[in-house]
Amino acid sequence: MDVIGTKKDTLLNEDIRFSEVRVISDSGEQLGIMSSREALRIADEREEDLVLIAPEAKPPVCKIMDYGKFLYAQTKKSKEARKKQKVINVKEIRLSATIEEHDINIKANRARKFLLDENKVKVTVRFRGREADYSYIGKKILENFCSKLEDVCIVERHPKQEGRNMIMILAPKKA
Repeated sequence: MDVIGTKKDTLLNEDIRFSEVRVISDSGEQLGIMSSREALRIADEREEDLVLIAPEAKPPVCKIMDYGKFLYAQTKKSKEARKKQKVINVKEIRLSATIEEHDINIKANRARKFLLDENKVKVTVRFRGREADYSYIGKKILENFCSKLEDVCIVERHPKQEGRNMIMILAPKKA
């Protein structure tokens, strides 16, 4: 919520105990500086709430509004914003140091589908036993894999050895 927080941390009506407050109407019109009792009386006449929106200002700023309607609008806005968010998942594809060219092609086609769905792809080459001593083979496999996907991806993280694995992260190209 932008200006006003949740119901728990917002002061309303009689909870506002400042001697003087600056009052703003629901339409944004300045009503001036007045006592909090006077502001509360005006809010009651309009059948709306007096809401403290800037307690640290000199004098504190209050707004006359329908607080329930405001909260409803805020929750509706936040739900709408969540709907429009795109969640990016990281899919993982595992290769081995002894993988054949045909298998790389199959895994690359699977990665292409992930990238076209706008997911990131983490490509891992696992080394077993003494294979870890020949990490240049893993790097060559990852570069070969990346070359098959260069039209749909960018390398977000270049191949790097982490323990018995060599990891590379690919991200989809921006259209």
